[in-house]
Amino acid sequence: MASRLTLHYDRVGDILYIQTCPPYAEQDSDHLDDDVVARFNPENVQIESLEILFFSTLLDENGVYKLPVTAELFPVK
Repeated sequence: MASRLTLHYDRVGDILYIQTCPPYAEQDSDHLDDDVVARFNPENVQIESLEILFFSTLLDENGVYKLPVTAELFPVK
């Protein structure tokens, strides 16, 4: 099921949160990369959020960061 993305940057923790739903206790998690944590639904194993740790330090000289995931985005109707 498609969901809207919510992005939140925590300046104090230097973490970028990309979420399709609020976190909940049953979510499983796994490190996709040293600084990227994926939280996913335990029933269908779909990623529901990403946490990018130390976000500001990962930006290149142009302010770009490439996630270690692929995604298909669809416009909201």
